[in-house]
Amino acid sequence: MNKASYDWRQIENGPRLAVATLPDAECASFAIHVPAGSRDESNLPAGLAHFVEHMVFKGTHSRSARDLTFEIENVGGQINACTSEDQTTYEGRADADQLATLASVISDMVWNPSFPDAEIELEREVIREEITLYRESPSDHIGDLISKALWGDHPLGNPISGSAKSISCIKRQHLLDFTAHHHFRNDMVIAAAGPFSLDEVHALALPLLPKNFRDGSRPMPFEPHPSTMNVVDESRDTDQLQLALAWHTPGRHSPQRHALRLLSLMLGESASSRLFLELREKRGLCYQIASDVTFLHETGAFEIHAGLAPEGRNAALECIHAEINDLAARGPADGELERAKRLAISQNKQALESTASHATWAGECLLDFGRIPHPLEWRDQLLAVTREEIQSIASQIFSGQTPAMAEIKPDAT
Repeated sequence: MNKASYDWRQIENGPRLAVATLPDAECASFAIHVPAGSRDESNLPAGLAHFVEHMVFKGTHSRSARDLTFEIENVGGQINACTSEDQTTYEGRADADQLATLASVISDMVWNPSFPDAEIELEREVIREEITLYRESPSDHIGDLISKALWGDHPLGNPISGSAKSISCIKRQHLLDFTAHHHFRNDMVIAAAGPFSLDEVHALALPLLPKNFRDGSRPMPFEPHPSTMNVVDESRDTDQLQLALAWHTPGRHSPQRHALRLLSLMLGESASSRLFLELREKRGLCYQIASDVTFLHETGAFEIHAGLAPEGRNAALECIHAEINDLAARGPADGELERAKRLAISQNKQALESTASHATWAGECLLDFGRIPHPLEWRDQLLAVTREEIQSIASQIFSGQTPAMAEIKPDAT
């Protein structure tokens, strides 16, 4: 898989096309990236983008839901979809000689969904059950609470799936309008990977495209203010406390993004990270603790999540703040940055071991950055990050903001 080459073009009067050519690949991957997600739901019911994602599997104007499933599975393929804050991806995988089948089915789903009324009601119940199961898991639900604490009333503060109340408000016309607005944008991306050239995929995709695409539109931007920092908590019948802290970060276009990625690795993404060693291994304060950084177009989030006994709350918070303040004041310890770089590079290599992962790399890079850098370029930029850059971004994030906080506490008895 390390022989991949990447290329792209803007299709005339259409979307962008990204291709990862893998001469020795035996499999094909095809995806359509729609640059719209839950943050595009201003003045709309929360969960609409996710509802659309579910419903495109329920039939098109020429294929029933059963037809879609059997046409893909009859050739040994599979299709899936995912909604995030700022994009929705529809993707499929099959043997290399079945690229045309993948492209035909996924294109039909994205551009010709029929949204049958009966299926809308059935799927509403499916999504409602998903929401219920998610809320019943404190370690999952804490993610929704910290988003609300960090982003407030902005659409980014809503769960991607919405709430039981919000999805009850979604009508067929909402689905039609959202699709018409976002599925025909010329900034969307078609991505493919396998033993194909850009020209070959272009020739295959062109007859499947609708005739009318339009310019894309940016969602409501987010500008953090101190007043938006918030604390959100819930109580429930549980023995364990779930705790989360979050800070705003620069967005994905920031030159600091590589330093932020390494900062998260050093703090809480591995068994050798600071928070894991100090809070779990040394002090036994947490059952689990982790950090993560999420990049959006113009902003992002650095989060720390912990599961612990309630009596350890204050000590855990004290330890977390001690570690982040140390990084902000002194930067990484000897060898710490180098270990994080090795972990990041190894993770990226492992993530690019499949044909589908190369299609994801090509499609998401083109969607997010307007180009497809080779993974070696990313590696070189990451290797160039200095201790001073880590200290600078840690100081900017942790010393310059009061964190948002969310908790799920055991009921007081």
